[in-house]
Amino acid sequence: MQRTQDSFTNRLTAFIESAAFRNFVLGLIVLNAITLGLETYPYEGLWFTTVLPIVDRIVVSVFVFEIFLKLLAYRHRFFMSGWNWFDLIVIGVSIMPDAGGFAVLRSLRILRAFRLFSVMPEMRKVVEALLRAIPGMSSVIAVLALIFYVSSVMAAKLFAESNPELFGTLGESAITLFQVMTLEGWATEVQNPVREHHPWAWFFFLVFIVLTSFAVLNLFIAIIVDSLQAKHFDDEDARDEEAQADRAELHREISELREEIRLLGGMLERSLAARKTDDRE
Repeated sequence: MQRTQDSFTNRLTAFIESAAFRNFVLGLIVLNAITLGLETYPYEGLWFTTVLPIVDRIVVSVFVFEIFLKLLAYRHRFFMSGWNWFDLIVIGVSIMPDAGGFAVLRSLRILRAFRLFSVMPEMRKVVEALLRAIPGMSSVIAVLALIFYVSSVMAAKLFAESNPELFGTLGESAITLFQVMTLEGWATEVQNPVREHHPWAWFFFLVFIVLTSFAVLNLFIAIIVDSLQAKHFDDEDARDEEAQADRAELHREISELREEIRLLGGMLERSLAARKTDDRE
């Protein structure tokens, strides 16, 4: 009975992890993302108001069945994977009622598109690398926040009197400097009005842009790239360890086969010797 159950679990696991099943789920995720996007258009056709909700329910039912199959196959191991928890939460939000106080959950259905992260290994590697980069990014965020705070206070002290709409308070100054950091219209909307009263203001904005846009923000890119490389090297090491384990297992099996052949050879020699003895007698 236990052997039959283990055989069923192994077959079910192989089915869930097969490329065909994964591609089927991937296709449903993409289809569901498209249908949810179409629902944003103000079209009143019959197929639009009737067929799309039916398709949505069918897709959700398949996702729920997929989670059920994974629970049967993996059992307690299902809850040891963060990606399985992610899928469980997304599907749980999908099956909750979207009426009354839960009406906001209707807009959260598009979160199902994020299941592409858990289905596609390439996307999963990128997300895992980004999560690994968060500890290193915290120190960079702290440096950027300190630069922002000092620059916002300084800009408010220097330019608040002449440009109160841009630098009147600490909050307004921080928002304005954020626009400067993004380089979106900073020259015409920020620098030029300020320079009418402070001709030297260009130097302040130049230093701020160099420190934030060209220095600190590039540190984020460096940390993320380093995390991606580290993830790649970890995957390479894992593959090497798996290959070494496979080679060790192969050597062990070859040694066992050699030992069995040796034993069979010895048995055959003894059998031939006994037969010769019988023939002489």
